[in-house]
Amino acid sequence: MEYFYSINKKRSITLKIKRSTFICTLQYVENILQAKKFISEISKNYKNATHNCWAYILGEKGEISHFSDQGEPSGTAGKPMLYSLQKNKITNIAVVVTRYFGGVKLGIKGIINAYSDCVTKCIKIKKLRKIVKTRVYNIKILYSLNDIIFNKLQKFNGQIKNIVYTDVINFVFEVEDQDFLKLKNFLEKYQRIKKLDFILKE
Repeated sequence: MEYFYSINKKRSITLKIKRSTFICTLQYVENILQAKKFISEISKNYKNATHNCWAYILGEKGEISHFSDQGEPSGTAGKPMLYSLQKNKITNIAVVVTRYFGGVKLGIKGIINAYSDCVTKCIKIKKLRKIVKTRVYNIKILYSLNDIIFNKLQKFNGQIKNIVYTDVINFVFEVEDQDFLKLKNFLEKYQRIKKLDFILKE
């Protein structure tokens, strides 16, 4: 089965570490534009903070990622934050850790641990969301095939949606990626004898 883990809604946590206040905010995002918008919004909300460090990871396998230390020593904030996301095997996430400096220096190792732990603890305050990869077909069938096709579609891991009755029956079928090729072969069999038509929605 093709799936990945992410979060449902924005979540945040506040930690006090040696007088510094760390506020970690996580948000589900689907693309770079959404990630950048979220980072910008959080940074504006905490514009008086000492640092607003951030990272994001995108794609089913986490193939897109970026991070920034935002004034902390190089490699001590953004990269550890990204590593925490990767270590917890989640994707489609943007994270900002806001720091208000409290007057006590943490040292390089202390800074790295603070940002990393902040993200990890924020991830774990609620359950993760399992997102199953799906494909969506637009399908048209003759009325005479109504019972046959609908019964056979129940064998696939999918869901019938948006049925519209005209001179033919139009509907959407969303199928889990693991059954994508089986469904395609099934539909093509009926398409060849001109009993139905279908198109994959990109």
